[in-house]
Amino acid sequence: MAASSSHASTARAILYAFLANFGIAIAKTWAALHTGSGSMLAEAIHSYADTGNQVLLYLGLRQSRREPDAEHPMGYGKLSYFWSFIVALLLFSLGGLFSIYEGMHKLSHPEELSNLWVAILVLSLAILLEGGSLIGCIREINKVRGERPFTEWLRHTRNSELVVVLGEDIGAQLGLFLALGFLVLASVTGNPVYDAMGSICIGVILIVISVFIAWRIKSLLVGRSADPEIQAAIDEIIRDQERIARVFNTITIQYGPDTMLAAKIQLDPAIDMSAAIDSINHLERELKARIPNLRWCFVEPDNAD
Repeated sequence: MAASSSHASTARAILYAFLANFGIAIAKTWAALHTGSGSMLAEAIHSYADTGNQVLLYLGLRQSRREPDAEHPMGYGKLSYFWSFIVALLLFSLGGLFSIYEGMHKLSHPEELSNLWVAILVLSLAILLEGGSLIGCIREINKVRGERPFTEWLRHTRNSELVVVLGEDIGAQLGLFLALGFLVLASVTGNPVYDAMGSICIGVILIVISVFIAWRIKSLLVGRSADPEIQAAIDEIIRDQERIARVFNTITIQYGPDTMLAAKIQLDPAIDMSAAIDSINHLERELKARIPNLRWCFVEPDNAD
């Protein structure tokens, strides 16, 4: 898929999540003030954090498209990974740790809940809105992953923003169902302890998801090769060149939406220097034409690895 199409899909997924989270956050805040529910307050803070996270993700997406300059010759693509990692940390702290703290506080100092029907109504509506955001995210992922199975795409994708939005949406849905379930228990039993337990469970889920996201993005920050499909396509294009006798090795590195390639090859010894230069130039042009995200291409001719 072309870089512009992938960029558009990611931007749309971020927009869906932003609109859903912002509306839900306002509704949850209103419900928390009317009920005194710790689970609802934890959910409201979670939604506000997610809303801010979408702004950071979009900021990273925009900054990653900046053109290379003298101090950053490989461009700013990895800024998308940086901001995605920051989002994972915020999800861990503002979302997970605060929810656990609020739940522990409610366990130590239980407060009587009131107007729980308000919280239940808001959570039910939030599940529908968040479900729409999740469906929108999955639809954009399907456009990017093509024919690959979903689990394979998730394991190999270099698109950090879509991974973060997907993780946030799944965490939000799980949290909403937990909050709704524990509030129903608190309403039926009249015991506010269930509400506190719901807040703690929500926090644990958010921490688990944030750790997963951070772990996935860590390798991208350090420097990860291109998607296996891209690597396979590059190797096939090089092997099909008539004047290339042997491919010693190819190295790819992903820089946000763009890919860098370094290849060491052995040319046909029968050709002269001029023909060798023409062959390398032709190879680089064909690689960039057939691999839209391939921005930098360095081909080194040699007789040995």
